[in-house]
Amino acid sequence: MTTLTLHQLTKTYGRDTALDAVDLVFPASGIVGVIGPNGSGKSTLLKAICGLLRPGSGSVKINGASAARQRGADAAYLSEEDSLYGHMTIRQSVAFAAGVYPGFDRKLADTLLQEMKLESNQKIKHLSRGNKARVKLALTMARKTPVLCLDEPLSGMDPIVREDILRLLVTHLDVDEQLCLITSHEVKELEPFLDHVLILHEGRVVVDSGLDELREERQKPLIEVLKEVTQ
Repeated sequence: MTTLTLHQLTKTYGRDTALDAVDLVFPASGIVGVIGPNGSGKSTLLKAICGLLRPGSGSVKINGASAARQRGADAAYLSEEDSLYGHMTIRQSVAFAAGVYPGFDRKLADTLLQEMKLESNQKIKHLSRGNKARVKLALTMARKTPVLCLDEPLSGMDPIVREDILRLLVTHLDVDEQLCLITSHEVKELEPFLDHVLILHEGRVVVDSGLDELREERQKPLIEVLKEVTQ
C-alpha cells in the first residue's frame, strides 16, 4: 500500500495563492478524483506531488520520503500537453521510456498498446489526438510507480477515447498497491470510476471524502456537489 501525505503545502505565483496550507492524508490505493473550478490548484497539487515544482512551504511525502527529493521516482505525471516526440514510432517511444525510467514495465506497455489496437511502427506525429493520449497513458502506467497523477487526461477527447482511457485505467491499475489521482472537468463520466473525491476551491480542500460516503451524505450527483461547495 502507498502512503501519501501533505503537510501545510503552500504554493504562490506572485500574488496568487495556488495552494493554501493544504493538509491531506490520501487513501492507500484506488482512484481519487481531484476536481474543482479552473484555477483552484488542481494541477499545482499534482505537480507538487510528482516533484515537478517546489512548494513555497510545507511538504509532500510518499512512503515517508520527500517527493521533491525523489524527483518523480515514486510518482508519475501525465500532462494534457503533448509530451511525445513526433519523429519517433510507438515502439521507439516505449524503448525511450524504458531507458529513462527505472522499473519501466515494457510488457505492461506492450499489453496496453495491443489492447488499444495501436501498431508499434506508427509514428507519433501521424497519430490522432486520441491515440496520442492512449500512448501517453500506456507509457505513464508502465512506469509502475506507487502514485499516478493524471492531469486532465480526458480533456478534448471524444466519448469513445474517454471511455477507453478510463476502462484501461481501472483494468490495469494495481488496486491494492497503487494510488491514482486524476483531474478532469468531465465529472459525470469520471464519477462511476472513483473511490475517493477531493474538491479544491481557491487553493483549499473543501471536500475530502470517500465517494460512497459523499453520496450518502449529500444525496446528489457529484457534479451538483461540486457546484454547491464552490459557489
